[in-house]
Amino acid sequence: MDSVFFCLEILGVIAFSISGALVAIRSKFDIFGVLVVGVITAVGGGITRDILVGQLPPKIFDNAYLVAVAALSAVLTFVLAYFKGRKFSIIQEKIEEINNYFDALGLAVFTVMGVETTLNYGFSYNILICVTMGVLTGVGGGLMRDIFTRSKISIFTKHVYALASIVGATVFYILRIKIQFATISTLVGVLVIFVLRLFATKYHWELPKAHIEEDKGK
Repeated sequence: MDSVFFCLEILGVIAFSISGALVAIRSKFDIFGVLVVGVITAVGGGITRDILVGQLPPKIFDNAYLVAVAALSAVLTFVLAYFKGRKFSIIQEKIEEINNYFDALGLAVFTVMGVETTLNYGFSYNILICVTMGVLTGVGGGLMRDIFTRSKISIFTKHVYALASIVGATVFYILRIKIQFATISTLVGVLVIFVLRLFATKYHWELPKAHIEEDKGK
């Protein structure tokens, strides 16, 4: 199971780094800005979680290879955009279409790993802490990306993104506490989030939004 998580973690880091780099490129950031945004999108959620639960320094500093993978993914994305120029918009659409699957997988894996890590820190008695830390691990990097690039906060507008993470984190926590088979709990938690995200994208599921008409006469 550890080897599976290792592979999924690498895929998740690559996916999140690319998504961060793409947003930074659209925001006209230079190569260093793209690098920073790509890396923070990939590892920002885990860093925030570790700080909140008292794990100092954060675990990412013991796993420098993840930072290297994130940095390389962001730089390669920038290089592709830089040299392809006008054609990049077409390539970008294809990249984002494929990246959507990796993004959904990354969200699922990081959310479940966030809950599991919090359980290991000794918070198994509190579902709110565990689910919150799991969701933060999954969506925290994207939140930082949007703040850094002054973009619309995607977790509040994107098709059932944070909600999918909340549902999957809750399912995983309950199964992890109630049954002894960690592998089953993990697979179910990951599958719930992954399927919800893909279905939400395919069928354009959205949470209700209020639309207030402004008085143009004022």
